[in-house]
Amino acid sequence: MQRVCFLMELIPGREDEYRRRHDEIWPELVAELTGAGVRNYTLFRRGTTVIAYAECHPDADTAFGQVGATEVNSRWSQWFRDVLVSTPDDGGRTEAEEVWHLD
Repeated sequence: MQRVCFLMELIPGREDEYRRRHDEIWPELVAELTGAGVRNYTLFRRGTTVIAYAECHPDADTAFGQVGATEVNSRWSQWFRDVLVSTPDDGGRTEAEEVWHLD
């Protein structure tokens, strides 16, 4: 299992829309995420910065690579092009290095 944290930037003024869309997250996307091994996936927001945390089995490249290859992920990413400065699909994700962890 690999823990991963990454940051994304929202288009200013689109914060409420970003939340609304996640309040209505698509069940088929959730199924793809869990089926690919993504667990404990959490999004936080501070201003226009979104901080994401997930635990990936066996690792982030494998899990998110599997999700990224799906049709539902393509539709989801396309839907967010008017909310995010850039989507994770086009390199709009900045990973953070894990420094310390407490179980």
